[in-house]
Formats: sequence, structure tokens, C-alpha cells
Amino acid sequence: MEKSTGIITRLTKLTETSLIVHWCTFEHGLIKTVAKGARRSKSAFAGKVDLFFEAEMIWVESRSGELHTLRELSVVNYREGLRKRYVDTVVASYFSELLAHVTETGHPVPELFDLLKRGLGYLEDSGADKRAVLHYESELARLLGVAHSRTSAAMAIEQAFGSLPRARSACLQTIGG
Repeated sequence: MEKSTGIITRLTKLTETSLIVHWCTFEHGLIKTVAKGARRSKSAFAGKVDLFFEAEMIWVESRSGELHTLRELSVVNYREGLRKRYVDTVVASYFSELLAHVTETGHPVPELFDLLKRGLGYLEDSGADKRAVLHYESELARLLGVAHSRTSAAMAIEQAFGSLPRARSACLQTIGG
């Protein structure tokens, strides 16, 4: 079994009762786990699996493939503040999607985990604005080593990784940028 601290970045329905939970973890980078029975009302995961929750988690690694089995989790931060305003949720989703776009699954990136954690904390405390989006992109480009003084961080990321997530334009439109 493996143990780590992680932030839920995406949820996907697997079956009528189970979810695929995408995590950004400190020790293991991006991983996917199956939360069996998580959609049942009496599940051990009830109330513990939602977007942007930060949790201590234990999972069993898959023998083949990248879909592991989630065994236990204890929520450390529910991030209730991100659910108060739609725009905060949209920007938080963009942060997660951008991180997934530039990071390989299973590759440890503790500095990117910290960036996501700081970014979500900022949104929760201060709310989303264009400055937050541009700062997140700038820090991400710097940490990835693709930042250039002559181009914007978004352009540097786009040049290095071929594109930006489509969610960026919707994100900027939502915040009025």
C-alpha cells in the first residue's frame, strides 16, 4: 500500500457506484484511483470525495496500468470557500486542468503540488481574478523551466507543450478578462 497527501483534481463516473478520482499528490505526482462504492450513500467515502478536497490517502497500486484502488482517506481541507462563487470554481478547475496538461502521470512534482495548493488557497481566501490566473501560469512556467522574458507565461507554456487547455478561454471570459 502507498500513502500520500493529495488534492482531488477531477472526478469521473466509472460505474453506478464507483468513481475514478484524479489526484495531484506530493510524493507521487498525478495519479488515478478507483473509489469503489463512493457513490453509495452509506459508503466509507461518502462526503470525503469531492473536487479540490485535500486528503491523506492510502491506496493499493495496480499491478498493471495506472488505475489504483483507493482504500482510505482522511480529508485535511474541504476548501468550502471555493464553492461560494462559481468563478472561483471555474478558475480552480483551470488550474487543475493546466497542471494535468503539462505533467506526466506518476511523475513526482512536489513543487507543482505546492503551487496548486497555494493557488487554491488564494482563490478560497481572496477570490478569482485575472491576476491570479496570470500569476499561476507565470509560476508554473518558471517551475517547468519554460519561462521567457520576452513572452507571456501562457505563450511559453503553449510553445513548450503544444497548446493550452481549452478551458483557459472560458476561464478568462468568466472572470471578465
